[in-house]
Amino acid sequence: MPVIIAKQGSKKTQSNLNLILIATSGQIHDTFYKYFTNMEQQIAAQVVGLGGVNDFSLWQLFLRADFVVKSVIIILLASSIYSWALIFDKYKLFKKINLSTLEFENKFWKARSAESLHGSLPVKSEDPLTRIFQQAMGELIKTKSKSSAIQSARVERVLEIATDNQIKEIEKNFTFLATIGSTAPFIGLFGTVWGIMNSFQSIAISRNTSLAIVAPGIAEALFATALGLLAAIPAVVAYNKFNSDSKSYSARIENFCKRFLSII
Repeated sequence: MPVIIAKQGSKKTQSNLNLILIATSGQIHDTFYKYFTNMEQQIAAQVVGLGGVNDFSLWQLFLRADFVVKSVIIILLASSIYSWALIFDKYKLFKKINLSTLEFENKFWKARSAESLHGSLPVKSEDPLTRIFQQAMGELIKTKSKSSAIQSARVERVLEIATDNQIKEIEKNFTFLATIGSTAPFIGLFGTVWGIMNSFQSIAISRNTSLAIVAPGIAEALFATALGLLAAIPAVVAYNKFNSDSKSYSARIENFCKRFLSII
């Protein structure tokens, strides 16, 4: 008898659990149904409202875009601003070091000796070639007591390390320009695809294929692609230009180092 009563009790508990699960699933279904129904009504209302949109200024396109497209636009704008800041910075840098290096080279070939030039230079110089020369002369002075072969080898080693350090400093942030140039169009394309997808969903919900309904959403979506190209094109052009300038400057330093080693 106790066994039979226990079995009947477990069956009753299981039945109660099933009823609770059915009731709960019904409530969840009703909740989601109401949520998505309200969302469709809101989208439909927005789409109908877009039929009367006449303001297609950039600011209004941004304001009407959804969260994802707005995020894409903000990322692209921030990247573009930082890219232009880097472009102006590197432009001024190359202009400055080319002039200072030319001035140093003129002083070097007009000087009586490398030692006299080294003594006349400021302790801290902003010119990369001057810094390389100062480090090489410092090693040359320290190794005066060594044999000529050892001295030349150590000075050559210092020249290589100093040159690498200066070129790395010059090429700092080049990677960012290359990254923006290669990824910005795809980020903008993502915003465009997302925006067009939302436009088609809105059309399906509103059951209205009028161009007046479609145009605002597509314009907002294409705005992201335009910003992606606006960020990428200057970054690519600047990267190629500065990379070429860096290689030319590096070759200039290497030529100086070879001539310097030949006269010590």
